[in-house]
Amino acid sequence: MSLGRGFTIGLYVIVPPEYRRLGCLPAEQFVPALMERRGLPYYVGLLSAAQYHGAAHHRPQEFQVLIEKNRPVFACGSVKVAFVARWNMLVVPVQSFNNPRGTVLVSTVEATAVDVVGYMHRAGGVDRVTGVFSELADDMEPQRLVDASNTASILWAQRLGYLLEHVGAGKKAALLKDHVRKIARNFTRLLPGGNVEGAPRSNDWRLYINADVDGICAAVSENGVSLL
Repeated sequence: MSLGRGFTIGLYVIVPPEYRRLGCLPAEQFVPALMERRGLPYYVGLLSAAQYHGAAHHRPQEFQVLIEKNRPVFACGSVKVAFVARWNMLVVPVQSFNNPRGTVLVSTVEATAVDVVGYMHRAGGVDRVTGVFSELADDMEPQRLVDASNTASILWAQRLGYLLEHVGAGKKAALLKDHVRKIARNFTRLLPGGNVEGAPRSNDWRLYINADVDGICAAVSENGVSLL
């Protein structure tokens, strides 16, 4: 089968019998070769990366790959690959995972958390992001979380830290909180573009809590949240 749509050069893959129902190889088995053939740096990210790190309940409908510039979604049989632009992706921490045809580059668990909150609209919204964090938080390392956050806007760190506290992972976010206190100058929205009128706010994270996260949108003073 030829892979060529959306790319100036194609790649042929042989589909063994065990994958005949897909009409293609699983994405992680051909994406590395496709990216190498095209000369494009990449990493598997967002919900696809979250699965590698143990978020088994959040399987995306498409295999999500971060590259430097947007490219259209393409399909190989029933396998869909979606490309998401991350202009400074070369500084994002990644790690290799083995598969039957080699290795694939995946964002680290901390970098995955940063991207998931930064591309919330590509990760199913704030509730789904919160669910991902509840599954991944135990494996996050506080300093690596800060390091990963430094590859992105401080606004992403503000949202990330609040949601980690929301799922009971405040200890994991302690260094990130210090980082936000030093860097963040303005309040931002938990839900980008959402209305903030009447919303409670977190002074610790300099954040308007303008989304109903898991049915909870209340002022909780002991968690650093206060009403406007």
